[in-house]
Parts: sequence; structure tokens; C-alpha cells
Amino acid sequence: MPIKVGDTAPNFTLPAQNGSTVSLQDFRGTKAVVLYFYPKDDTPGCTAESCAFRDQYEVFKSVGAEVVGVSADSSESHQKFAAKYNLPFTLLTDKGDQVRKLYGATAAFGLFPGRVTYVIDQQGVVQYVFDSMLNFKGHVEEALKTLQQIAK
Repeated sequence: MPIKVGDTAPNFTLPAQNGSTVSLQDFRGTKAVVLYFYPKDDTPGCTAESCAFRDQYEVFKSVGAEVVGVSADSSESHQKFAAKYNLPFTLLTDKGDQVRKLYGATAAFGLFPGRVTYVIDQQGVVQYVFDSMLNFKGHVEEALKTLQQIAK
């Protein structure tokens, strides 16, 4: 069953591009999390989406949220991708797509890993889910709208 609004976001621990490990529970009680699953580093759609998150990163921080990207790419691939596009947020490696499957952010069109964004509040509850393979900037716009409503 895919994770939906109102569900408690399942915890996970994954390796980050900087060699550390990140757990979702690390943010609980301190920050909201914009968790976005994307298919592959350095592809046109994923680059557009990641750069849109980069361009609004300071706005996300100003509303008390952290942005975290997840794909099956290696930490080395994430390092190169983040450096090439100056991505200021964490990218996590989900080898075998275990966390992707846990969240239900599976194959789009039956072929590619899905592009799904979850807005998770400080208490760990999913407040919004945006699932679109082609509306790259929509992931950022909808996440920001949701966070701004939560902050009110």
C-alpha cells in the first residue's frame, strides 16, 4: 500500500552522498522534511527537478523544512550530481529500491522508478503527496504551498 496523507512516514536509514547515514527520525521534532524520490542522477527530468529544489532551498529552510532526495544511484554518483549542479541538500542512496517500495513510490508507466514527493511534518506525519513524472517544478511548488499552510 502506498503511503498517503495522514500516514506516519516510515522511518529509514540510508547512506548519503557525503558518506554519512541519514535517518528520517533524525528530523522528528525539529524539521519538516520534503522527501523526493527521483529516477536517476543527471538525467534531464531529474536535473530539472533537483535544480528547482536547489533554487528554492533557502525558502524551504525559511519555513523550517529540509529537502532530501532519494534514488538508487550510488553515493559517488550523488556526489558528482550534487557537485555538478551545486545541490545544497542531501541525496540518499536506496540500493535495491527498498525505501522506495516501502513508500509505494514505485514504477511509473511500468518502466521507470517513480517521481514522488512527500511533505512530512515535524511529527512525522505525511501532509502531502505529489506524484508526477513530467511536472518537475510542480513537486517544488506543491511542497512549498503545503509547508506554508502548515506554518500558518
